[in-house]
Amino acid sequence: MKALLSQTPGGPETLSLVETAEVEPGLGEVAIRVAAIGLNFPDLLIIRDLYQFKPPRPFAPGSECAGVIEAVGAGVDGLAVGDRVLAVTGWGALAERVVTIAAGRITLIPDDMPFTDAAAFLMTYGTSYHALGARAGLRPGETLLVLGAAGGVGLAAVELGKAMGARVLVACSSAAKLDIALAAGADDGIVYPASIDDKDASRALADSFKDLCGKGGADVIYDPVGGGYAEPALRAIAWEGRYLVVGFPAGIANLPMNLPLLKACSVIGVFWGAAVQRDPAGHAREVGELFAKYKEGQIKPRVELVRGLAAAPAALEALAARQATGKLVVDLQGGQV
Repeated sequence: MKALLSQTPGGPETLSLVETAEVEPGLGEVAIRVAAIGLNFPDLLIIRDLYQFKPPRPFAPGSECAGVIEAVGAGVDGLAVGDRVLAVTGWGALAERVVTIAAGRITLIPDDMPFTDAAAFLMTYGTSYHALGARAGLRPGETLLVLGAAGGVGLAAVELGKAMGARVLVACSSAAKLDIALAAGADDGIVYPASIDDKDASRALADSFKDLCGKGGADVIYDPVGGGYAEPALRAIAWEGRYLVVGFPAGIANLPMNLPLLKACSVIGVFWGAAVQRDPAGHAREVGELFAKYKEGQIKPRVELVRGLAAAPAALEALAARQATGKLVVDLQGGQV
């Protein structure tokens, strides 16, 4: 089978497309013939040895995929050859065939759900739903501000915020991205600068956030961007608001800790992957609720297809440069469902 391997630490340009031997699933494992792979920011971190987990090399990056179960190891219940599934693998998904632990990582998908939607589904919507619901307790009528709102998790947060009854405001790095977020259901939004280089730019952005959110501020702020954008956004938070730390492609933020004191607000970390492992029952409940929202048409991944494994490094470069809109998905079946 073909796999896109990381053999030395570095960026997407260091990945190599190679032929590797297929292995059979062991105890508690299944083998999946991969149809589509979702690309995520942690894929960029793990190949640079900057992620929480450092698998031994060579390894394939890729933390989620969808396809058909091809073989089932001993001790696996509830899954069978031929089942259509999505998998959250951590790494290993950028390959034609994946062997992974079944328990907690494999989810059956609806018969009418395209593999490309399934590969774009769980990490983005799972992260955003866990953040907005379990971590922030977003309530109907509250104001939600979403940064990076045209990316995969950002658009998921927009859709879910509307489905949960919130007033959703967005911030994006270009007018084209803002149009995408508004088309996804956001009520209003702004375009922020490509970089925040000094205190004057930070103050100006804080004023823009405050104008957007209004006198009451944002009850919940969803931040998958970090860097210099975090402090200006935090300055627009409401009294007893909740600031969700989701990611930091713009860098790890340095927040002045007097702001949480002055606003009596909470800065809340969102580590969805660890939450899945620690609370599998809660994860299963959230997944069921997400599939229901998908069936009802409340959520629908915005997928940008990448054709074949050979094109994945360039797509990861675009993800690193924050050029992607929606979710980048590597399609191995030519769009077939």
